[in-house]
Amino acid sequence: MKLSDYEYTLPKELIAQVPAAQRDLSRLLVLGRRSGEIEHRHFGDLISYLNEGDALVLNETKVFPARLLGEKEGTGARVELFLLRERDEGTWETLVRPGRRIPVGTHLSFGGGRLRCRVIGLTESGGRVVRFDKVDGSFEDALAEIGKMPLPPYIHREAEDSDVQRYQTVYAKKKGAVAAPTAGLHFTPELLDRIREKGVSIIPVILHVGIGTFRPVTAPDPRDHPMESEYHEVSESAAAHIGRIKASGGRIVAVGTTVVRTLETVAKDDGSVKSGAGWTKKFIYPPYDFRVVDALVTNFHLPKSTLLMLVAAFAGREFVLKAYEEAIQRRYRFYSYGDAMLVW
Repeated sequence: MKLSDYEYTLPKELIAQVPAAQRDLSRLLVLGRRSGEIEHRHFGDLISYLNEGDALVLNETKVFPARLLGEKEGTGARVELFLLRERDEGTWETLVRPGRRIPVGTHLSFGGGRLRCRVIGLTESGGRVVRFDKVDGSFEDALAEIGKMPLPPYIHREAEDSDVQRYQTVYAKKKGAVAAPTAGLHFTPELLDRIREKGVSIIPVILHVGIGTFRPVTAPDPRDHPMESEYHEVSESAAAHIGRIKASGGRIVAVGTTVVRTLETVAKDDGSVKSGAGWTKKFIYPPYDFRVVDALVTNFHLPKSTLLMLVAAFAGREFVLKAYEEAIQRRYRFYSYGDAMLVW
């Protein structure tokens, strides 16, 4: 397995900088794994590929405004803090810029003093551990007031008010992600209602997407790439529902690579799943025997990324790269705010 096997050339103008005017009007490239066919549809047509008795599994994680712009107390130097993971109340693992100028002991201020913190340690990856002072009201309210949505690094603009809604799925419930599960961005409440009316189950799980989703693979052999751990939850009712769908011959349609990794983390040999919560470093690459997932809704992913490797494991590397080439020729929009694929 070579990293160069997952390279492709994407014109910069195809990297979507804004979402589609309407969520379900984005385009949908359909890959038939068995037929070898490629179709070109719109996302609202997804329903025609779903059957009564199937289940759509969604990731209900919610992106929080993890990006803070402020200053060093004492000098007024500008700083940027990116919240990654809360260790305990008020203590966070973070990324900070400029890192070399933010040693342990530094005091930082955001929103004119609305939030203040002190750097108390370093993380294994070179980030900072900070402890926030107590605030008037709740920390979450203060973060909502002055934090910014953490748009991906390939979106070359500042977050706008509209991103608060559009860089979030319509079914997001539990805060904890620093990146959206972007395959879900295409769904509207109306489309989900139509899917339910067709007799397709909607089953929620949780995986809080971490910053590692944006980190490229650099190891010549991708199998040496270290995955960062991400928190996941599968409720007892969700696990039981998935088991019933599999036992009755229905298909499990995963909405996004985060759902695939969650389900394959908790998979049993018979295709059912275990309930529970925990942390996963699941890295799926070819060849891989999928035990739970039967079809996949996903966006177009970066070259040499773990996400592209997962899709290649599901549909075959050569077929996926052929589909990507066709998508480029047909001017599909790529990455988080781009168009979607159905692999079935």
